[in-house]
Amino acid sequence: MNKTITALATPPGIGGIAVIRLSGPEAILIADKCFFGRNALGDAATHTIHYGSIIFRGKIIDNVTASVFKNPHSYTGEDVVEISCHGGMVVAGEIIDTLIECGAVPADPGEFTRRAFLNGRMDLTQVEAVADIIHSLSVPGCLTAARQLTGEFTARMKILGEKLVKIASLLELELDFSEEDLEFTDRNEISNQIADTISFCTELADSYKAAEILRSGFFVAIAGYPNSGKSTLFNTLLNRQRAIVSEIPGTTRDYLEEIIYINGIAIKLTDTAGLRESDNIVEIEGIKLVESVLKLSNLILIINDITISPEQSNKLYKKIALNYPDSKIYLLQNKIDKVDENNIGRLSSGIEHELKISAKKQIGINNLRNMLENEALQNIERTRDILINQRHAILLKQAVSELQSALYAISSNMQNELIAIDIRKAGKTLGEITGDTWNDDVLNNIFSRFCIGK
Repeated sequence: MNKTITALATPPGIGGIAVIRLSGPEAILIADKCFFGRNALGDAATHTIHYGSIIFRGKIIDNVTASVFKNPHSYTGEDVVEISCHGGMVVAGEIIDTLIECGAVPADPGEFTRRAFLNGRMDLTQVEAVADIIHSLSVPGCLTAARQLTGEFTARMKILGEKLVKIASLLELELDFSEEDLEFTDRNEISNQIADTISFCTELADSYKAAEILRSGFFVAIAGYPNSGKSTLFNTLLNRQRAIVSEIPGTTRDYLEEIIYINGIAIKLTDTAGLRESDNIVEIEGIKLVESVLKLSNLILIINDITISPEQSNKLYKKIALNYPDSKIYLLQNKIDKVDENNIGRLSSGIEHELKISAKKQIGINNLRNMLENEALQNIERTRDILINQRHAILLKQAVSELQSALYAISSNMQNELIAIDIRKAGKTLGEITGDTWNDDVLNNIFSRFCIGK
């Protein structure tokens, strides 16, 4: 980290301002080679902002402000200068080129945050929270990630780790006094503490699915037979014409994805190809894609044409329920506007989760939206202040396995040293979540999600 790096910290393109970040041992020196204000940045106090111009080889590039953050009290823990210039496609690029000519090097994706971790400004869970804030699709997901950024998750993991170290230390202490037949631990109490830790870690690991919904959205697939009204419903929920609607069966050959927001929750809707037997090669491929979509969905809406029969899609419903047991499924009886009002109440498929709608006339759509919101909320209610990701879930399950081995060792009346080994392993595994121990492969995988400039 002896090099000074620079990159655009705001999205490229037309905008009011652009921010260029410069971090490293020579950040202030390099900035002073091209920044000219009332005073040199090298003489400035930390956490101050200065107005001036970027001038290089006699050419004025832009009037800017330069914010100075001196180590170790900066985002990266190094000297940092952030230059705010006019937005646009050209001026920010010219300033970055100037900084590079003055001695900086282009930053890699996520390199600023990586340096923050390596310099002890963040732990790994906080680093991952930064990525979650950037990529979050929902308000609850963004707010949860922001709380995680404050270090609450880290504090919990450290308390758990210290608790396990204390238990292991007491077990090992008894070994030193084995000849005196002294006991420093109550094995029943230790078993209870380990069981509580297993329960906590299991609950956290199981919240991974809910965290993914906060992070990426609640996936809802619209499926059914051709001409049942899938694309019409898709357009109605979007409040715009997105999918082609036609009476010709098989109009939708691929699938369409769009996001709608219901009370800040991201609902990712997918309009799929009609499911039926077909000899058309393109349509067959579209139906294969439907299967991949259904596999990833949290909720599946099967659209049925009630004018044909309220039970027409029952076979399809049961088949999908059998093939995708982890997904909640609703049967939507569509086109009720074409049914005699006096008969609507008597028409039913007999399936538990059923709603009656008219996608075309927007009848029952508010009820459908309320159902989507309630289903999404039920799926995320287990996530409060922690966004568990796949890496966390794997490590938590590993720690649970190690603690279960310790419980078995206790129940089998094994030697203290064998019990302590499994407990210390679990403590070390939990430490990997926050980054007490790490390797380059782990860091590379985490920072692969980051953009340049963050």
